[in-house]
Amino acid sequence: MDSVIEIQRQTHEEIERFERALYTLLSRPNSTHDRNLQNEHKASQMLDRINSRVATLNGLYLDEDARKVELDALSAPSQQNDLSEFYSRLVKIQEHHNKYPDALSVGFDLEIAAFLDEPGQDGDEEFEEEDPIALLFSGEENYGKYLDLYANHTAYNNLKNIGKRPGYLQYLDLLLAAQNAPVHSDLPKETRFTKDFETYIKNLHAYLLSFTKKAQPLLDADTRQREAAIDFEKRWELREGWEDLSESKPQANGTDTGGIWCSACQKHYTKQTVYDAHLVQKTHQGPSSGEPPTNPNGSVPPGATHPTVQSSAKLRIRNSAYYTHLATDLLISLVPILNETKSNVERRFSLGTAREREQELMEQANPTAPQPAATAEGAADEEEEEERIYNPLKLSLGWDGKPIPYWLYKLHGLGVEYRCEICSDHVYMGRKNFDRHFQESRHAFGMRALGLPNTKHFHEITRIEDALALAEKLKQEGRHEIFEQETMEELEDDEGNVYNRKTYDDLKKQGLI
Repeated sequence: MDSVIEIQRQTHEEIERFERALYTLLSRPNSTHDRNLQNEHKASQMLDRINSRVATLNGLYLDEDARKVELDALSAPSQQNDLSEFYSRLVKIQEHHNKYPDALSVGFDLEIAAFLDEPGQDGDEEFEEEDPIALLFSGEENYGKYLDLYANHTAYNNLKNIGKRPGYLQYLDLLLAAQNAPVHSDLPKETRFTKDFETYIKNLHAYLLSFTKKAQPLLDADTRQREAAIDFEKRWELREGWEDLSESKPQANGTDTGGIWCSACQKHYTKQTVYDAHLVQKTHQGPSSGEPPTNPNGSVPPGATHPTVQSSAKLRIRNSAYYTHLATDLLISLVPILNETKSNVERRFSLGTAREREQELMEQANPTAPQPAATAEGAADEEEEEERIYNPLKLSLGWDGKPIPYWLYKLHGLGVEYRCEICSDHVYMGRKNFDRHFQESRHAFGMRALGLPNTKHFHEITRIEDALALAEKLKQEGRHEIFEQETMEELEDDEGNVYNRKTYDDLKKQGLI
């Protein structure tokens, strides 16, 4: 069965059957958002399989030597009509099919049937398998209907020199303003040129790109991002929207408003003595062959610049501009979902009681289920049921001390177990509880017992072996700062300057403090 021609024929057949199955899948009427998203993810997987087979088929057609050898073996010699090779292969094919009659068809038929199978056809919805698409989204995202930007909102409020800290609704309005201008273009240059803003905009872009791929699987987000990157390169050459570092900062080690500016630390110092003292700190750029000459007291002459510091600062500005441009492009495509997110937050704020919020969640989970009218007899039966608590499935208790509805139990994935080896094999029920436990004392104690810091690098790491391997990898990459965070002790002098313990002791010995 190694015939090149047979492989080509079989690949053509598989591509055609995938295309028919794709048409069948996309032509189905979808009454709910969840079902539509499930079909789109299946269609995306089928398109990936079609592309893989097309690439394989193209490679076979381009391999002229293999096709020529195959045709020469099947063709009869010029001097006689010899079909012995053909009949020998035919016998092998017949023997193979007699021995394995369903070897080829059954496997591919099962693959097609898995894509066309609709969940919930057996009628037993209470014990159906977990939806893998639902596990991609958090509870706040509600199966891809809304964005979960609370973490990015907190990071934005932690930036310096942004003025008044906006609330969550005001933060969504700031992102919606990306339709008219690059996102956060209203921030001052001193804020956009900082390392904190670079980290923030990178995380915002990463989340938006991940959400787009999950919520819109048929959209080619990677191709769109590549086009946006090409457009950014053109704009960056023309300096559209982002000024050069020399236009926004004073000269290195020169005074701007009576203070002394250090380009290496990106910080102002009010006094010359404080500036001279910080030169011996680890955070300051150490001596190197390319460092400008220094005065006898250790200070750098005014007007001198460090080429390495200047290049790193320009690189940071370019990265901030790059990810700002890409994030703006993603926000433009997510404007409808951003509006829905804002409306959902406003609606939730307007719901006064927990019962109203629970009623809304029930309507969202069962949009077609009729709501019976309240009667006096039904109210009496409800009061009798409230007197006794019946919980055979051992569901979690709600705010009123009663078991939560099963649909809510399924919605939040409370039936899914997540085991963490670092927490002594403790089991967390539900994705939200699992995500939250990384910042709790139990997990932090387990990380300290391993001699590791509980930082964001180790998020989602639950096995001890994986945590130690990641720590070793980070150490080899030169990221030693994550191991110093747990032991870092900061001290403050009389003038309000903050130093770590080692630097503070060194300055005190030198009589600078």
